[in-house]
Amino acid sequence: MANSSAHADKNGVKALTLGALGVVFGDIGTSPLYTIKTAMDWSGGHVNAETALGMLSLIVWTLIIVTSVKYVAVIMRADNDGEGGILALMSLLGMKHGRHPAIIAIGMLGAALLFGDGAITPAISVLSALEGLKAPLPALAPYVVPLSVLVLIGLFALQPQGTERISRLFGPVMALWFVSIAVLGARGVIAHPSVLSAVDPRVGLHYLFTHGFEGFLLLGAVFLCATGAEALYADMGHFGRRPIRLAWYGLVLPSLVLVYAGQTALLVEGAATENPFFDLCPAPLQLPLVALATLATVIASQAIVTGAFSMARQAIQLGLSPRLAITQTSAQSYGQIYVGFVNWTLMALTLVLTITFRSSENLAAAFGIAVSLTMLLTTALMFIAMRSIWRWNLPLALLVGGVFLVVDVAFVAANLIKFFEGGWIPLVVAAILFFLMSCWSEGFEAMRKALERDTFPLADFVARFHGKPRVDGVAVYLTSRTDVVPVALLHNLKHNKVLHEHIVLLHVTTANTPRVNPAQRVDTTTLDDHFYAMTLNYGFMEQPNIPCALMLESISSPLTFNMMTTSFFVGRLTVTPLGHSRWRRLRIHIFQFMHRNALPATEFFQIPSGRVVELGGQVEV
Repeated sequence: MANSSAHADKNGVKALTLGALGVVFGDIGTSPLYTIKTAMDWSGGHVNAETALGMLSLIVWTLIIVTSVKYVAVIMRADNDGEGGILALMSLLGMKHGRHPAIIAIGMLGAALLFGDGAITPAISVLSALEGLKAPLPALAPYVVPLSVLVLIGLFALQPQGTERISRLFGPVMALWFVSIAVLGARGVIAHPSVLSAVDPRVGLHYLFTHGFEGFLLLGAVFLCATGAEALYADMGHFGRRPIRLAWYGLVLPSLVLVYAGQTALLVEGAATENPFFDLCPAPLQLPLVALATLATVIASQAIVTGAFSMARQAIQLGLSPRLAITQTSAQSYGQIYVGFVNWTLMALTLVLTITFRSSENLAAAFGIAVSLTMLLTTALMFIAMRSIWRWNLPLALLVGGVFLVVDVAFVAANLIKFFEGGWIPLVVAAILFFLMSCWSEGFEAMRKALERDTFPLADFVARFHGKPRVDGVAVYLTSRTDVVPVALLHNLKHNKVLHEHIVLLHVTTANTPRVNPAQRVDTTTLDDHFYAMTLNYGFMEQPNIPCALMLESISSPLTFNMMTTSFFVGRLTVTPLGHSRWRRLRIHIFQFMHRNALPATEFFQIPSGRVVELGGQVEV
């Protein structure tokens, strides 16, 4: 029996490792399509042997320091009940520090930057793959951009249908991709084994410190080799640390080092090449390689889009975004969701970037700056985690965090040089998203306090109406607090002059953990005179379903919830700004617009529309 269990566990790890290849490593795995090509372009188009070896050395050690050490070895230890990503890390720190403004701001800015990255990744990946058509079929060169647009439209149009049926192919396809690029790279290394000397970090450092501004500029292009590292952390919850680490160290890292070394071999040889990745491949196999590269970039883009959906759900649950319609596209996989607003917004941004920049080299400037800044913010949060969660002593935390900080700052500075060549785009997108999230967070908190100001303690209300006539049924009032009277209850009493036999004050909370144990989902307190205070607890990765939770609670509770006799009362509030400063009024007006257009709470909580009573009201903030 023990052997059977061990065998099953081994098979499970293998399956998860294969799955991780298809979801986690798509972005970083397709970086060889454009990293060295971009470095050549930023170096003026011609790269000598010294520059090529220096470039390779910097790439190899970027993969080791940033990806292997920082993310795979260190940051992945900072999991929030198995989940990763900058918002999950922010929530983890929230358990220790509460809603600290600085931690919340770093998490919000990092999330905003990753949304910008979600628009750039599909554009640069698909363009770089289809640019491989220029060598075997030069007549198709003018059609690279239109073909890229068609592929991208197809990618986003597929999202509402979900990817459950085809996602099982992602792992095998990406495994084939990594084996293929490893073989291509090995051919180049065998022809010029001298390129392996670049594994010595002194080669890269010598180039960096002896070539002045040219070397510093090249550092921005080198960073592109690590642009998918943040995804390793963000997707940890889907596969776990061990499968991701096995896939990285066992296949992905060796394949990437080989393919970068193979491309460098072409440059050392002095071969005239515009696209060293595809020139590694024998001419008869270039078209099949383009097809495989296109598949790989579509898979990488799919992972980024899915990650954007997941991050949107986290932002909503953590109170950083208005409610959006979320559709579950898979009955088996909770991570398979669809958020229409995010999907079509990303598609519009991606198509605009593709049509405007028209090549992977042009897009590279916009790409690196978003990811490098996100990594810098993650390092800041990681340092706090080292001290407050892992309890590292200050010298060790400063040493480890300081090394990562120096590397991150160098990459950010190198990418900022390209600010006016497209680097401003993700910063503008991130600034807008950060501003909107801060307006929502601030406005929602102000509205909550204003509502509490207009009510009074529940205990006084219960005592005042004790023994008064009631009507049959159960009335559920959604509220942000269960110790004060909901405004909807006061309005119902004022206008309809009735109280139901059973009155439930229902508060839905989002924990700082991704999921809540179903046994701890409901917390009910029975008050006097058939009043009940009930709290539903959900994790930030869960989709609330109030009717389902109440029906399950009926099994063990003296209060029975029958959806045919239960009425849900919610306030439909109109927000009006008070006479604050002009800047404050602008922020409240923006919150007012988002609040008015947010998905209704009843729909977000999956309450049957036929059982909902909405009571209008105004609140001044």
